[in-house]
Amino acid sequence: MTARHRIATSLALAAALIAALPAAHAAPTHAAAKPAPAADAKPVDVNHADAAALESVPGIGKSLAARIIDFREKNGAYQSVDDLLKVQGIGEKSLEKLKPYLTVSKAK
Repeated sequence: MTARHRIATSLALAAALIAALPAAHAAPTHAAAKPAPAADAKPVDVNHADAAALESVPGIGKSLAARIIDFREKNGAYQSVDDLLKVQGIGEKSLEKLKPYLTVSKAK
């Protein structure tokens, strides 16, 4: 068997195996990767949330949660979710993704 024949056979076998994979093993689509807000989930209040509550929001990790809380402690309560634009690391695009998960209550 020549090297070309072995390569062609290997490629044909690989193509057949890939075609035989069930749809569940297929690569996820972009739409499936985007988390959607749960219908029964309550938005997180950025004026009262602790780090754990903020980290439960898709797109907010430990460091961003800490910056949101630090900003709130230094500057007072947020007046609207749009005030998060003042937090380092949150831009227009990030804010649009976060908005469905967040709310702002009046400071006590």
